[in-house]
Amino acid sequence: MLDERMAMSSGDATGSEAQTGLRAAAMRPVLETPRWWWPTVIALGTIVVLGIAAWAIQAADGLGVAGYNNQAFWAVYEADLVAFIGVSYGGAVVSAILRLTNAPWRAPLTRIAEATALVTLPVGMAFIIPHLGSPWRSWELVWPPYWNLSSPILWDFFAVSTYFLATAVFFYLPLIPDAAIARGWIDPDRAGARARVTRWLYRTIGKNWSGNARQRKLLHSMIGLVAIMIIPLAVSVHSVLSFAFASSSRAGYSETIFPVYFVVAALYSGVGLVVVSVALCRRLWHLEAFITPRHFVRLGFLLVAFGSAYLYLTFTEYLIDGYPGTTDRAAWVRQILIGRYWIPFWIYVVAGAVAPLVIMAMRRTRTMRGVVVASGLVVFALWVKRLVIVIPPATEPLVRSPNSAVGAWGTYHFTWIPISITLAATAAIPLLLLVLFRFVPILSIHEMEEIAGAEESSSQGIGGAR
Repeated sequence: MLDERMAMSSGDATGSEAQTGLRAAAMRPVLETPRWWWPTVIALGTIVVLGIAAWAIQAADGLGVAGYNNQAFWAVYEADLVAFIGVSYGGAVVSAILRLTNAPWRAPLTRIAEATALVTLPVGMAFIIPHLGSPWRSWELVWPPYWNLSSPILWDFFAVSTYFLATAVFFYLPLIPDAAIARGWIDPDRAGARARVTRWLYRTIGKNWSGNARQRKLLHSMIGLVAIMIIPLAVSVHSVLSFAFASSSRAGYSETIFPVYFVVAALYSGVGLVVVSVALCRRLWHLEAFITPRHFVRLGFLLVAFGSAYLYLTFTEYLIDGYPGTTDRAAWVRQILIGRYWIPFWIYVVAGAVAPLVIMAMRRTRTMRGVVVASGLVVFALWVKRLVIVIPPATEPLVRSPNSAVGAWGTYHFTWIPISITLAATAAIPLLLLVLFRFVPILSIHEMEEIAGAEESSSQGIGGAR
């Protein structure tokens, strides 16, 4: 009996140590300020401020300073809008799919994936403002008397706003039990504005959580319901985004494949951004004990699945447009494959389609580092691909002539204004993540403990049966 009690006590101690280690790791970004934190925040904040200054200059001088002209009425901001909203899609939907399939390995990834979706979506939404010729009238998007129901921008705003609300709720629900747990880790005597805000936040979110069976069942039901809802919502968002292009009469925009194309592209690039975010968080906050190389390989297989589908859709789009040989569509396909836009198109093919598949196909490169490299290539290459989707049809000549296929196309040239604004939006994502994880646990504590408890009970049951 004594040996049994000692073994049970040792097991309890081990379980308690594991629980304490998990909670300490999850609270590390909240409780500790690494030496790299402030220099990184200042550097990213400086880039964001420069981007805001560039937008102020554009607001004063017009879209011409951003390279827009009568022959290129859409360009980088539209590509940024689609790309940034697209990568936000991956974090929420991947988390939702893993929750609905009850994959136990998801637990260390869900908080980072959902946080990435939460901070990326408003950054993408913000590109509506520099896209407008009169940004000071953007308030009309929320004031019904001024709604223009025939405007694609209005419907984009409706769809993305609804999706953002669902993403915020999806992030908030799993945080309720974690706030109750994290409340005990904040020193009540600790001074400072951040400490006061953190204590208030945890009291507000987790004050009614006791962890009883009824609350856990209700929480699981609500998370499952939102996970089910967020998938069709995300599909509708990118379908509506594609309608702004597909409803046009221009060759290259008028594509019935666009709704599916945009959704798959969003999943593909979104998984890539999740991998990059998870890798950075793992490295910066030393989460190696909880996020293992196997997590990256499994996400890499998701990347391959979506990448293969997107490569097939790309082939289908150009085959269907190029095969009939009509003047306008043949000219557009020629410009992309071998004409003035061949460089960005083949950058996408090599970096965004072929390289990730090759990396995941070879055992030697199918590692954590290989998956991270492949994901970084995908995120960049899919942004380039959005440029290929947006710019060529916008510069296509409307007046046909014998030279229209080669000589009468418009041009768009990048200036420092859109480059600064795009870099500012890119820097805003890690900046917002750094700030967000100063207030919330970086790991989903309750979910990880629950899964660990279920696995331990299952293993004990098997051991007892034996």
